Amino acid sequence: MNKFPITVRGAERLREELKRLKGVDRPAVIKAIAEARAHGDLSENAEYHAAREQQGFIEGRIKDIEGKLGNAQVIDVTKLPANGKVVFGSTVQLSNVESGDEVTYQIVGEDEADIKSGMLSVNSPVARALIGKAEGDEVTVQVPSGKKLFEIVSVRYV
Repeated sequence: MNKFPITVRGAERLREELKRLKGVDRPAVIKAIAEARAHGDLSENAEYHAAREQQGFIEGRIKDIEGKLGNAQVIDVTKLPANGKVVFGSTVQLSNVESGDEVTYQIVGEDEADIKSGMLSVNSPVARALIGKAEGDEVTVQVPSGKKLFEIVSVRYV
């Protein structure tokens, strides 16, 4: 399987979720299953079936996170020799040339992306257009509403 990029913060969040799933959620669902079993007939026990379904979800998520962490290439943007260019993990402030509206995005891995939080997937059309560009450059980006022209106002590595 190919390695995929993830920021240091994204990898830490996955590790924290994994720790919670293994240390808190998994033992709680095991306890719930044991309690439901104590109530007798399992074929008509809704609590038992709900707990088993939750257990399946937790085990699947644990496996998913372990796989992601095993195939992750953790990139610390503060240690990259980016020389003012937009790279994975950098935070980019853009200005829409037509409207003057400004937006700020951090370019992150696929699993970390959350556009409402300003976290832009490295695989998105906007991020792909920005990678390799520098402060002051103008970038044309194809978005669902058409082409937009942005100027890169600043590039930060935090």
